[in-house]
Amino acid sequence: MSAPIEQIIKPREKDLGDGFVVRRILPFHNRKMVGPFIFFDHFGPVEYAPGKGFDVRPHPHIGLSTVTFLFEGAIRHKDNLGNDLVIRPGAVNWMKAGRGICHSERTPDPERAAGQSMHGIQTWVALPKEHAETAPDFVHHPADTLPEFDLGGASARVLAGTAFGHTSPVEFPWGIWYVGAEADTGANFTIGADEAEERALYVAFGSASINDETIEAGQMVILTPRVDVQVSVSAGTRFMLAGGEPMDGPRKIDWNFVATDNTRIEQAKADWRASIEGNWNDTPFTLPEGEDEHIPLPGE
Repeated sequence: MSAPIEQIIKPREKDLGDGFVVRRILPFHNRKMVGPFIFFDHFGPVEYAPGKGFDVRPHPHIGLSTVTFLFEGAIRHKDNLGNDLVIRPGAVNWMKAGRGICHSERTPDPERAAGQSMHGIQTWVALPKEHAETAPDFVHHPADTLPEFDLGGASARVLAGTAFGHTSPVEFPWGIWYVGAEADTGANFTIGADEAEERALYVAFGSASINDETIEAGQMVILTPRVDVQVSVSAGTRFMLAGGEPMDGPRKIDWNFVATDNTRIEQAKADWRASIEGNWNDTPFTLPEGEDEHIPLPGE
């Protein structure tokens, strides 16, 4: 394997039904995180006929921020803080779970009626220890608020952190580096050694090459720290750059919960169970307004 490459991670694919395929990249058995990124999923593309749609019933999170970025389609986000809005390609939905949040993700009514193609990336970033129990929050960042720049011929947008001299308005209390880019006619660029301590390149579709090593669609390449990396991407490639400062210790991940120890995760499970049994009245978790469904704990 070439010197700039530390590891190549191949996806594990799972069909969730109705042609909805998810490619799970992180966590990987010998690479749990890249910077604060602890979970990296590539979903779709999937075609929904008129009258059909995407429905993720209300479910809880703790200890992380979820980050949704779309290539195609639209998703309606609702949470128990009262947020209710639609994300479309190029924008970023940044949800901080902190000590606990509940949300749903569904196809918006107009797209459900007309049908749509949906395709995107969902990542989770672990909150640093001192922020893990902060109040939950949600911020939507429209595409035109995120800095866009030319990356060697690719059209790139900084989704979080600072990259290639451009800084995103997204606030996160840890060193993070996150870029989405598309190269309609191909691109050639250098990822500098000082861009981020931990760096990864993910090819959503198309292909890239580093020192004659080809990275195919669906693969993530972990870059060797503290070296300049020359990257070439083929025409029509969509790719993501993700990483940042190494996290302040390992994390445990169980279902939708992220924490530094099992005790906190078991408490979150008990809180979700109690909320279901208490019918969401004065319970640790509540449902988003207008929702009457939920996802039970695995096995329950």
